[in-house]
Amino acid sequence: MIEGRTYQRFVRMSPMKARRVVELVKGKPVPEALAILEFLPQKPARILKKAIEHAVANAINKAGEIRVKPEDFYVKDLRVDRGPMYKRIRPWSMGRTVIIRKRTSHITVVVEEKEGKERR
Repeated sequence: MIEGRTYQRFVRMSPMKARRVVELVKGKPVPEALAILEFLPQKPARILKKAIEHAVANAINKAGEIRVKPEDFYVKDLRVDRGPMYKRIRPWSMGRTVIIRKRTSHITVVVEEKEGKERR
């Protein structure tokens, strides 16, 4: 089994919003997952699409002499974990201040070759 993985750390998006998009593509074949992400309007969709493409490229590169295509893979694991928060202070009414939390995410993508595929 050929497996490719990629990590993207400190991505400026909320992990909670990204997880909604992740649930749509986890476990799907790579071409189908990329097609779904292509037409979603959410910001995490384009970032996750790029991450999946990187993981497939890593798997193909890792295969070396063995000929594999992106169609031979599926999204085995796609995880979005919480990263550090940037905290900013804003003035608010009646002399108060409010902390604005700018959330970050760590993305882990694992793609694996489908079982039962014949190699050439």
